[in-house]
Amino acid sequence: MTTPPASPTPIANHDKADILAQALPYIRKFHGKTMVIKYGGNAMTDPALQKAFAEDVVLLKLVGINPVVVHGGGPQIEQALKRLGMKGEFIQGMRVTDAPTMEVVEWVLGGEVQQDIVGLINQAGGKAVGLTGRDGAMIRAQKLKLHDNADPSIEHDIGQVGDIVSVDPSVVKALQDDAFIPVISPIGFGENNESYNINADVVAAKLATVLHAEKLLMLTNISGVLDKQGQLLTDLTARRIDELFADGTISGGMLPKIAGALDAAKSGVNAVHIVDGRVPHVLLLEILTEQAFGTMIRSH
Repeated sequence: MTTPPASPTPIANHDKADILAQALPYIRKFHGKTMVIKYGGNAMTDPALQKAFAEDVVLLKLVGINPVVVHGGGPQIEQALKRLGMKGEFIQGMRVTDAPTMEVVEWVLGGEVQQDIVGLINQAGGKAVGLTGRDGAMIRAQKLKLHDNADPSIEHDIGQVGDIVSVDPSVVKALQDDAFIPVISPIGFGENNESYNINADVVAAKLATVLHAEKLLMLTNISGVLDKQGQLLTDLTARRIDELFADGTISGGMLPKIAGALDAAKSGVNAVHIVDGRVPHVLLLEILTEQAFGTMIRSH
C-alpha cells in the first residue's frame, strides 16, 4: 500500500504576517513595472504547478506589477505531430519547420497551448488575452540562417524558423494599461505574410528589452545555471557568462536561453532570472522575497 503524500505543515499566523511584511518593500519597489515571464518546462505540464503559476501571475497583477507571459510548447508540438503521423526532424537542436509542420505549430501554440494558459489565468481571477506575433503587427521576422557548427560555410535550410527583425510592443502596452495580462505565442510574420516559428526564449528576451522590463524571468526544468561541479551559480555578470561559454560549462539547450538573457541584460533589462519552474510559486519567491531561487544575470 502506498503512503499518501504528507500534507503541507500549516504556517503559524505570525509567520504569515512576517512573510507578507517581507514582500511589502518589493511590492513597493516594483509597482507599475513590467515583468516578462517565459513560461515552459514542467511548470507548463504539471497541473499543480500550472495552478500555482496562474495564481502567481494574477497576484502580481493585483499588487500593481505588469506581468507579460511568453510561452513555448515543444513537447506539445511533438505530441500533435505524432498524432497526425508526422515526424519531427531536428538539425543542430532546431526543429525543421516545413509548411505542413508550420500549420501544426500555429494551431498548437496559438490555439491549444495559448488558450490553456489564458483559461488558467482567468480561472485564477485574472483577465488574460492571448496574442501571437501577428496581432498588432507585433513580431516581424525573417528566415533564420542556420550555419553548420563544423563548417560555417554550409547553411542548413530549416524551413519557416524565424529570426526577429523588429518588435512593436504597442498592442501589449495597450492591454497592460487596461488591466489585462498578455499571453504571447512565439510566432512572427514575414514581408510576404508568411508565418515563422521563433524560439520562445528569444521572443521573451527581445520583448523584455523593447518593453524596458524591470525583470525577465525564464522558467526552466533546472535550478538555474550550474558550474562544472553541479553547484548553483546565483549571480552572474556578462563577463563571467562569456567565460562559462568559452570553457563549455554552458552548452546545448542552455546556449540560446543564456544568450537571449545576456542580450536582454546588456540592452537595459535590470535583471534576468533563470529559475526552477518545478518549485511551486517560484515567481512570487523570486520577485517578492530576498531568497534567490535561481540564477540572476546582470549586465556588469
